[in-house]
Amino acid sequence: MVESVFMAELSWPEWEQKVKAGAIIFLPLGATEQHGPHLPLNVDVILPTAVAEAVARNTGGLVAPTLQYGYKSMPRSGGGQSFPGTASLDADTFSHTIRDVIRDMGMHGARRFVLVNGHFENSWPSVEGLDLGLRSLRAEGIRDITAMRLEYWDFVKPETLDRIFPDGFPGTELEHASLIETSLMLKLRPDLVDISKIPQEGRASFPPYDIHPPPPGYLRETGVLADARGSRAEIGGWLLDDHISMITQAVKKEFGL
Repeated sequence: MVESVFMAELSWPEWEQKVKAGAIIFLPLGATEQHGPHLPLNVDVILPTAVAEAVARNTGGLVAPTLQYGYKSMPRSGGGQSFPGTASLDADTFSHTIRDVIRDMGMHGARRFVLVNGHFENSWPSVEGLDLGLRSLRAEGIRDITAMRLEYWDFVKPETLDRIFPDGFPGTELEHASLIETSLMLKLRPDLVDISKIPQEGRASFPPYDIHPPPPGYLRETGVLADARGSRAEIGGWLLDDHISMITQAVKKEFGL
């Protein structure tokens, strides 16, 4: 028997056996989007997958193949649609993909799901996708599904943020391709980070509304919204420790492990 936490590496009988034993299916929700000149396009794939893998190992779960494409990036949280290489899905396409995955796995016996979001704009479309999937299963008479949906970055201790940002945390939206994501990538995939290309800009400032199309000067030319200088693998380690331990605790609580 293959002993892997990644369901794609199992045979179908091995998957079925683990699911019958109560394995939780972790579905990372990613994106292929610009992350400045110093980070790769798959940051939002690598980070939620790593968190999901670690939590799955802690809880006896399985990690489903990560959704590689996400909902469109907005100007005030990355502006990815204006940058070459970004490839995004419409909200209904993204939601329906989640629906179909949940529905098929549920029809094949999966009863426990955790959606681990790694891209800011995926949040509400993933809520819709999960709801559609659960409705589809209820229509088939399957009503014993338990599902969680979360953003991994919400699971961090206040003292960790104070340690990283002694002058105040700028907020999740402005951390796009900035110190947090760069530090996490330095911890997980330093081979994909070019610190010599970190922009020498400070924190972006936007009005409290969107403009379409973005007028000249509205978008950051580099795609980085806050200062990534000072990023370190050590910081990424602090964050990962919080993400993994706190999400593991939440999953164990909600699924009675």
